[in-house]
Amino acid sequence: MGELRFVRMGFGAEAVEYRQAWDEQRRVHAARFADEIPDTVLLLEHPPVYTAGRRTADSERPLDGTPVIDVDRGGKITWHGPGQLVGYPIQKLPRPVDVVAHVRRLEEALIRTCAEFGLETTRVEGRSGVWVLGDPVEQRPALGGLSLDFDPRLTDEEFDPRLNGPEYAPSNAGQRREDRKIAAIGIRVAKGVTMHGFALNVNPDNKWFDRIIPCGIRDAGVASLAGELGRDVTVEEVLPVVERHLRDVLGNAEPKPREIDRAPVAAAPSGA
Repeated sequence: MGELRFVRMGFGAEAVEYRQAWDEQRRVHAARFADEIPDTVLLLEHPPVYTAGRRTADSERPLDGTPVIDVDRGGKITWHGPGQLVGYPIQKLPRPVDVVAHVRRLEEALIRTCAEFGLETTRVEGRSGVWVLGDPVEQRPALGGLSLDFDPRLTDEEFDPRLNGPEYAPSNAGQRREDRKIAAIGIRVAKGVTMHGFALNVNPDNKWFDRIIPCGIRDAGVASLAGELGRDVTVEEVLPVVERHLRDVLGNAEPKPREIDRAPVAAAPSGA
């Protein structure tokens, strides 16, 4: 794809407020559309904030009324905050944009990043992002004295794990040996240029996710590099590794327009 520029906006005590970063995304997006700058990746941490994509349901928002910023990306609700590396790749892609291919490239860079730290991750069919796979359902431990055959989530679509005690909290998915997401991805494409991006959980307090239904997914949870590896990992040491893999994957990609299936239109029958 050519040149790829990285901008480190702020981390730790200099974490960037979400709305400030959103304004900067729009500014960079306009400049990239006008070919005034090369493809650019904004990298940063946010102070604690919940953001909701366009498909977020009311039942997935915080039960306690915690404020949520509604945004123009795809996906559902998530949390950003300290210990999470956020990246906003702003790239011009050939139209019509192949959004799925763009997401897959971001996933690949993050999978490679996790592997470099010694953690095997993968994709889950039908669910964007990067995942740590749990055990098969039949091998997972029973909770609360019940076998998993009686897990209310299996039969009740309205069941809300946040109301059933800490054993069902998204942050405890590793203890339940469930699939758990370590990196979320949500993007928007306008005028052929991407916005928003990914959030990689390095060493955050994942209990922030327990107030919501992360990404609208009720049968899985969240993970972090530090939690899965059982040792301290910092955003500072992950940052250059993410940059290197993004540069390798995005910089060497040859994006193609999304293929559109144009079925031939059947001719109308002639009159008698």
